[in-house]
Amino acid sequence: MQVLWIGKGIKGFSSVADRGLYWDMICDSAEERLRVLQFWERHGLNATREAFGVSRRTLFAWRAQLRAGGGQPHHLAPRSTRPHHLRRRQWPTAVIEHIRQLRLAHGNLGKEKLHRFVAAFCQQHGYATPSCRTIGRLIADAPDKMRQIPRRQSRFHQGRVQRQSRERKPKGYRPELPGDCLAWDSIERRLAGERRYLFTSTDLASRFGFALAVKSLSSATAELAWRIQQQLFPVATRRALSDNGHEFGKHFHQALNASHVTHWHTYPRTPKMNAHCERFNRTLQEEFVDYQEHLLFDDLHAFNERLFAWLAWYNLERPHHALALRTPVDVISDFLQQPCRMYWPHTTTWRPEP
Repeated sequence: MQVLWIGKGIKGFSSVADRGLYWDMICDSAEERLRVLQFWERHGLNATREAFGVSRRTLFAWRAQLRAGGGQPHHLAPRSTRPHHLRRRQWPTAVIEHIRQLRLAHGNLGKEKLHRFVAAFCQQHGYATPSCRTIGRLIADAPDKMRQIPRRQSRFHQGRVQRQSRERKPKGYRPELPGDCLAWDSIERRLAGERRYLFTSTDLASRFGFALAVKSLSSATAELAWRIQQQLFPVATRRALSDNGHEFGKHFHQALNASHVTHWHTYPRTPKMNAHCERFNRTLQEEFVDYQEHLLFDDLHAFNERLFAWLAWYNLERPHHALALRTPVDVISDFLQQPCRMYWPHTTTWRPEP
């Protein structure tokens, strides 16, 4: 989302906006105290005490607080009433160490269950017995919370595996030309206990769409979808964007590297980084898949044939608001500076000689 500053070029607009934001951040109690002080200046001390029921000492304290803050109203906000000097719990070190040993020996035992063992220990050694709540506070006072975290071993006996760093899409990236970035995603459909999947792709600049229905969601089928899409897309691809799903892993990533295409990944649980493809998924399902779902589970080959026919209409004839009611092929044709003949034969029109 692009944020535009509406006051650009207007002298004094930013200072007025900052002042409005400043007053919006002042709490109600500070505004009320400022109003009382202003009433005091106009009508005197006795009238203010009678009108608001505030003592003389409180009024002078508020005025001193306002002056110390340079006259800024937000300095009148109520301050914390927490004491500066707090009492500290003083319990024998042996009791605290016994609680620690019990938690380490029995897997972070809770305070209610610890109380029984601590009471027996205190009676045996002549100490005062802390209550359950006090035991919980003693645990919270410890820097490590008297907690042990077990170290889990890998089932492959190789310890923690360091994951390879993945290249992410830069923040604020905007494609300039067709082929700069192809966004990829997958769709899952379920019916009567069966599953079918669709690999989808869209070019961020031209909105050129592609989809392929498959039976299994794997990197091998994703590589197949990539190779078919590259045969149909008339522009060289420079980057590909996908999420972190396993289907865009091994074989798909290797195919991109073999084609010298940069593979970008989105951050986990951040579908908005792939918003263009997510929106294409919605259009594809609402305009085609929902009406051909029976073929998707009964005859996958026939479904893909109708899907390619719909994609041809989507890319050649369907206007797009994002493209100023042009088609993706129009944008690609302007980029190539020649008519795009992807789906029709290149023939010349015969005209009779004059």
